[in-house]
Order: sequence, then C-alpha cells, then structure tokens
Amino acid sequence: MNTAYKDLKFRHELKFIINRHQYYVICQRLRKLIDRDKYAGEDGEYHIRSLYFDDCENSALSEKLGGFRDRRKYRIRIYNGDDQIIHFEKKIKIGDYITKLKAPLTREMYDSILAGDYEVLHQPDKPFMMELYREMKHRLLRPKVIVDYVREPYVCKNGNVRITFDKELRTGLHAKDIFDETLNPVPAIDDHLIILEVKYDEYLPEYIRTALQLEGLRQQAASKYVICCKYLKLNHWEDQ
Repeated sequence: MNTAYKDLKFRHELKFIINRHQYYVICQRLRKLIDRDKYAGEDGEYHIRSLYFDDCENSALSEKLGGFRDRRKYRIRIYNGDDQIIHFEKKIKIGDYITKLKAPLTREMYDSILAGDYEVLHQPDKPFMMELYREMKHRLLRPKVIVDYVREPYVCKNGNVRITFDKELRTGLHAKDIFDETLNPVPAIDDHLIILEVKYDEYLPEYIRTALQLEGLRQQAASKYVICCKYLKLNHWEDQ
C-alpha cells in the first residue's frame, strides 16, 4: 500500500447495480437484521448532492475508465440541500480498499472556490487543504459535474458494516453550483435501477452476506461520477 496513506484506515467496498425487485427483497431481509443509519430521516433516507472535480487531463475519469486499481476523486458534498454541513472530500482507492479524507467548508469558502478564488484553501497548518490548493493552482482541478441522489443507509457494528441503496441518480446537466435553486437534475440512469454499496472493515458477517445474496449479484464498477459524465457527454453529442 502507498506509504503516503499508511496512517489512513482503509475499508472494503463492493458495488452492484440492482433492480427494484432485488432492492425490495434485500431490504426485507436487512431490516430484520441490522439498523437504519441514525442520520436518515423519518422515511429512512436522506438526499446527497456532490460537485465532482477533475484536473486538466480528466485524470479521475480516464483512470476509472482505464481500469486503474489505484485512483482518487475530489468532490464537495452536501446533505438535504443544507449549507450548514459542507465537506470537500478526497476518495482514495488502493486496489480493493477505499478510504476518504475530508475537510469542512463554510458557505463563504464554497462560494469563493466556485468563483475561482482558491486562496481560501491556502492554510499551511492543514495538509489536506494545502493539497487541494496545489491541485487547484497547478493541476487546474475544476468543477466537472453534479451528482444527485437519494440514499437509504443501514449500519451494523459487527465488522463496521455500512450498506446503502442509492436511488434516483441524477445529474445537473452543465450546472456547477450545488446550491442553485433553479437546478433541475435529470435522470442519469433508469429510475428502476439502484446502486447498492457494501462497505466493511476486516470482515463481512456471514448472516449479512447471506441476506444480501452476494453470490447471485454481479459486482460492477458503478461509479456515479462516471455514469453522470457519460450522460453529459451523450447529451452534448445529441445537442450538436
């Protein structure tokens, strides 16, 4: 594993694209075994909107499409449209393991970044902020696409398991502001398809594996960022 990340805690991540029938069957089993995430609303869900960034060479996109096993992605993420919690995140994948770095942003910092003022990231006492600053200044890291969806999350203490169903995957077309009140995201995949993600530490308890029936599912590289980028590219072609 890259020594630069040796102090970070990495986890396993499995991804699947399932249909509504599979979702209902799996959920019926899970609800009898594990708990809903405490951060979910009364309906058991919450809304996520992310603004993904890429550099001048579109490295995040090309490395994912190229099947690189070691990758990284940068994004700004909010929940339920609220600007009280804004995070700039870096998702790191090393082989079959993932981890995440994140730093809080104020709304003012977010607005500055979107306006092209990256000096708000120049904080020498915060290594991740300085990394973001260098990426912006030297590798021309810039906003690329909005990814929007509804998440239904479940958690289990055994194995530190987190299971999420991401529904209604949408993209903001060519919009770049996640707080844009006029943003009307459009479906990036068929609404009957759902992205199932399973994250865990050292082991996945057998009773959860059985409930998920993982042997009957085909693991897929279901990157929401790539799906939305592909939709935008196709839409651009159709506009020509």
